[in-house]
Amino acid sequence: METPAQKLRARLDRRPVLVAPGVIDPLTAQLAVNAGFEALYLTGAGIAYTRLGMADVGLTTMTEVSEVIARIADKVDVPLIVDGDTGFGNAITVQRTIRFFERAGAAAIQIEDQTFPKRCGHLRGKDVVPAEEMVGKIKAAVDARQNGMLIIGRTDAGAVEGFERAFERAERYAEAGADIIFVEAPRTRDELSAVPAKLGNIRPLMANMVEGGRTPMTPVSDLEAMGYSLVVFSAGVVRAMARSARSFYDALKADGTSDAVRDQMYSFDELAEIVGTTELLEAGRKYDPAGGGA
Repeated sequence: METPAQKLRARLDRRPVLVAPGVIDPLTAQLAVNAGFEALYLTGAGIAYTRLGMADVGLTTMTEVSEVIARIADKVDVPLIVDGDTGFGNAITVQRTIRFFERAGAAAIQIEDQTFPKRCGHLRGKDVVPAEEMVGKIKAAVDARQNGMLIIGRTDAGAVEGFERAFERAERYAEAGADIIFVEAPRTRDELSAVPAKLGNIRPLMANMVEGGRTPMTPVSDLEAMGYSLVVFSAGVVRAMARSARSFYDALKADGTSDAVRDQMYSFDELAEIVGTTELLEAGRKYDPAGGGA
């Protein structure tokens, strides 16, 4: 049987470009799979927003993320790409993170070269560690993996040192063993297309589309034509859910009923079908003598 990492590696070698929408829990993962997506992206920002109600500034922990990975992997069987922030510490900590994430069910981990505490790649005020330190983290990650989990080497140096230095870092990260390269937050289409023009032959490349972020929203077909192999829409689902939730609460507060937004909601039965209520109840009856099971 193929491991999640093997599935992901094989899919990256094919076209069309692989699109991995952001997810934050088993429910959003199931919805994304039902929509037809072949891989998912567990967003660190989304975990911070929903589990902590706080900004993406390095406040989540490795164990918190591991718990979410395990719950999603128990629900769906498509490859899960996980935002691992800075690896949650130094090279030795990165190795522990790799072991935890791999056992939890991750197919790939993204590790970035920001200083700690890190911040969302589309916020201002970022800083990066020396390239040598990040190279050490990637080598440590490669040495620690047991089941071939893919290592995504992310650089935020474009906003700090300029894109030529970001390209130099990306090449070093690939040499250190990164399976996928991610140059975060190009600010124009020209910068976005320059990444595969410069780096496209060394490793598969990842792009991140953030609604309202620093990178211009670009159709997936255009990103494929540029030379990207993987496109994630990292925390978009959280922005969509937050707006929908606010509409629900506003209507309930104003009207004393949710009727005004009912057409924007799943019915009770529809959501029960998505989460597999009928199947769970049938499984319970199978093992319950009182329910007629053997």
